[in-house]
Amino acid sequence: MDYTILTTQCKGPLYPKDQCCNALKLFACPYTNEINDASTNCAQTMFSYINLYGKYPAGLFANTFKEGNHGLDCEARRKNNAVPANNHFFLLPLVLEIFTIASFL
Repeated sequence: MDYTILTTQCKGPLYPKDQCCNALKLFACPYTNEINDASTNCAQTMFSYINLYGKYPAGLFANTFKEGNHGLDCEARRKNNAVPANNHFFLLPLVLEIFTIASFL
């Protein structure tokens, strides 16, 4: 996977919320089914690599980018780019907890 869409658009030290959130959606929305599949470690692996390549502060994505109760809304991306009908990118609480803890290591 190519993480540059995220790492080139979401940069510190301020990590602009709109810019970073949009970059995360561009990166992750095409993979909502895989990321939301709790029987795999796809989401955990994705966040591990995002942290590895982007060197983001702990909890940046878990605490900053939320759009309602269902995580990030990928509906607009689905309409424009044929993203699967599962139109929300859920940030599973366990995955976010693991990602936050791993960020400190």
